[in-house]
Amino acid sequence: MIAPCGAEAQVVLPGALRAEQSKECMTTTSTTEPILSPSLLAFIQQWKDKPGNLIMVLHRVQQEYRYVPREVACKVAELLDVPLAKIYGVITFYHLFKLKKPGRHQIAVCMGTACYLKGGEDLIKEMETLIGAGVNTVSPDGEFSVEVVRCLGCCGLAPVLTIDGEVYGNLTKAQLPDVLAKYQGAPATPAEVNAQGVST
Repeated sequence: MIAPCGAEAQVVLPGALRAEQSKECMTTTSTTEPILSPSLLAFIQQWKDKPGNLIMVLHRVQQEYRYVPREVACKVAELLDVPLAKIYGVITFYHLFKLKKPGRHQIAVCMGTACYLKGGEDLIKEMETLIGAGVNTVSPDGEFSVEVVRCLGCCGLAPVLTIDGEVYGNLTKAQLPDVLAKYQGAPATPAEVNAQGVST
């Protein structure tokens, strides 16, 4: 039966298929089961029987880990009693979710019209030289990941980029080394500490 448009289809896996999913999670992840924080487990239990629970839980997972590790996706599938394929369907549909561990510091370079015209592309090229990471990549030292965004809503400050949400406007290539230096070697955040407990 096909669910009507907008309705969430309830998929029930036969025992053999669910066992296959469990086996797949065991063989493709580390030998230790991920330890989910008590607050994450409580959140999952709170949302378990509510409509739209999967997206809410995945947002919370990404908030804790900065991405959705496969081990944690497997555990979420088990706790919510949903197929792993459904979880990956959601993760890959929405660009907000990340499957790969990002750099410790996330750089978003605005390439909206004003920023593009005032040198946004030059900032990206200079960053590639300085940190060894281009768009949608992580620097070799794991410090930075870079992404392009359409607009940060700061057109009067063009060109603009953010690092971990902090806005840097009217930025020039010459200023970039000093801005990046503020973040190199900074102490680990709580999300980084959580992510260290999960294999990549």
